[in-house]
Amino acid sequence: MATPTENLLDWLRDAHAMEQQAEKMLKAQAERIEHYPALKTRIEQHIEETYGQQKLLDECIARLGSSPSTIKDMSAKLMAFGQAVGGSMMSDEVVKGAMSGYVFENVEIAAYTVLIAAAKSAGDSKTQAVCEQILAQEIAMADWLRDHLPELTEAFLARSAAPDVEAKR
Repeated sequence: MATPTENLLDWLRDAHAMEQQAEKMLKAQAERIEHYPALKTRIEQHIEETYGQQKLLDECIARLGSSPSTIKDMSAKLMAFGQAVGGSMMSDEVVKGAMSGYVFENVEIAAYTVLIAAAKSAGDSKTQAVCEQILAQEIAMADWLRDHLPELTEAFLARSAAPDVEAKR
């Protein structure tokens, strides 16, 4: 049996690993984008947000007397590496990457929604406020991706149909 605070701490470690994975995936994607400047700029902005999120999570975990899980963090980075390698092999890399990013953002939204409820249950208003701040950033990124998927798709299709023009990234 675990207390609300013990569950909160475990889920904070999960979120920390998730943000490690996000950092790796976003960096790999941003490095490969060549022909879609708006997407690259937004991803680079979210990388900076991700760094801030990691710091905030570190502080929450430390305040609860613990540290991030090295095993969870390493596993998440390994998964991100595999995703980046797999994505780079696709002829429609930029579109699939944006779709995957949108899905990942929604997983993060779910995770922070859970963390907010857990922090509230544990009586940890500081962690709750941090998770609410991070949640807003994840929602903004998901919304941006959703709103820009049509124009990204159209740009990809136009580049793909043009002779001697690279479209995939």
